Amino acid sequence: MRLRRIALLLLLLMPLPALADSFVAGTEDVPLMPQLQPVDGSALTFDKPQGRIVEAQASGKVTRAGVHAFYAETLPQLGWKPAGAEAWQREGETLRLDFHGADGALTVGFTLSPR
Repeated sequence: MRLRRIALLLLLLMPLPALADSFVAGTEDVPLMPQLQPVDGSALTFDKPQGRIVEAQASGKVTRAGVHAFYAETLPQLGWKPAGAEAWQREGETLRLDFHGADGALTVGFTLSPR
């Protein structure tokens, strides 16, 4: 019983990025929902004096509601604040999500850019 409590405490104290299997291609700070897989060749990254621009896609057997729920839970823990239905802002950057396809065969687009 005590060991289970310690394990639970450690999981609760572990930062969310450590729980993520991977991150959105081109980033090291936007977790990739575990049910999504990166789309090969979809990541574009540009570094500009104003900040970075990243465009990437990932797909999986997920729903829009599931994606929204995952990022609504995880992004605030990383300092992101909601900026509309499918956008988040943090430290001079904006992260936008867009969706292509139907639930169950969904492709999620991630666009990270300076504000």
